[in-house]
Amino acid sequence: MPHEQIEASAGPAAASPWDDVAVRLRAGGLRWTPQRRTLIEVLREHEGHVTASELIARCKELDGTTTPSTVYRALDLLEELGLVKHGHGHDGREEYHILPQQVHGHLYCVGCGSTWEIRPETAAVIVDALASQLGFAVDLSHVTISGLCAGCHD
Repeated sequence: MPHEQIEASAGPAAASPWDDVAVRLRAGGLRWTPQRRTLIEVLREHEGHVTASELIARCKELDGTTTPSTVYRALDLLEELGLVKHGHGHDGREEYHILPQQVHGHLYCVGCGSTWEIRPETAAVIVDALASQLGFAVDLSHVTISGLCAGCHD
């Protein structure tokens, strides 16, 4: 299924992985800055994948003092906490998977521009084959396979 950005529902707030970020940062001796707070607010609005430039633009809308370096440093911290995982799209641009459940790669159709996540069972076959045949350990978060989807191939 193609990547989509889905706005968070506006119902009663259930416990969220974002709720304890301030506590976790402070426990690590880090400050809970207004810029980090803004980034968390922006990340709460998204599911799936988002580029750093999209995050920076949205943060700047909410807080004009936001700088790209601040966002990137905060994303690095959030990756250490397991709340985001960076990867690279078909064009090499860095993108972030928000609240990743598992490491995964992507398929990209050069015909229509659609992208899909590689299913875990398919990814396991690829990873296992490269490990057994070449002794190579794959980091799927940086794998994007380009080709033609069924609709464009015909």
